[in-house]
Amino acid sequence: MQPPTTLTVPEADVADLGSIIAAALAHSPAARALLTALENEQFIPEEAVRDYYDRNRDRYLTPDALRRGVDPYGPASEPADFLTYAEARDAIEHELAQAASRVAFFDWLDGMRTGVEYAPGHEHPGDPSHHDHEHRH
Repeated sequence: MQPPTTLTVPEADVADLGSIIAAALAHSPAARALLTALENEQFIPEEAVRDYYDRNRDRYLTPDALRRGVDPYGPASEPADFLTYAEARDAIEHELAQAASRVAFFDWLDGMRTGVEYAPGHEHPGDPSHHDHEHRH
């Protein structure tokens, strides 16, 4: 018998996903496979990627511009203070696809929970559909 292994989910993901979904992803290969499949299915239009880049200039300051304290929205910022769209494009597309896949995963999970009734006393404390959703076990 192999000793149990602890799978971890990065802290930032726990904050983004919520503890219940993070736990499901940490311990369920099927949940991770579904999330990966959903991410691979996402199509992010070029216009959405470009729009994200244009609206979030602060995320694409160069290290030198950051050290100098450049205001990304100020009139003194120069084009050389920013990563080019070509340099940032793939990472933005990946980030937007990841966000879209998480929304799809949450929607799927919510659909799976529809109609589920927990045994009295075993409801999840944070489930707002439960009449006493602030109780503790």
